[in-house]
Formats: sequence, structure tokens, C-alpha cells
Amino acid sequence: MSVDREKLKRMIDYISEQEAIEVLDFIGYLNMKRERESLKNLEHASITSMDFWDNPEDDKAWNDV
Repeated sequence: MSVDREKLKRMIDYISEQEAIEVLDFIGYLNMKRERESLKNLEHASITSMDFWDNPEDDKAWNDV
């Protein structure tokens, strides 16, 4: 689905100040949700990459460092 952002911006000009505050709050929520999802994906990637290094051979090599 494609959104005409210019139309969206024009629509904002016609809403009340209180409604604009609600729109701004909702956009903030969407941004926070996206950032949280990105952090969750990054955390998952770091955890799964640790599995690669968690093995007896590497443990033995690092014990001597």
C-alpha cells in the first residue's frame, strides 16, 4: 500500500491542536515500536552468534590466553 505523504501533511493542517497532539503521540509510539523491534532483532542476532563461539575447542584455546 502506498501513502501520499503530501496528502497526509495537508490533512494534518485541518485537524485540531488536540488531535495533532494525538497524531504526534501515535507517531512517537510507532517509532518506539520500530526501534524496540530493531533492538530485539539485534539482541537475537548477538545471542545466536554466541552459540558459534560456545564450544569446547574455543574454550580450551581461550583458557590459555
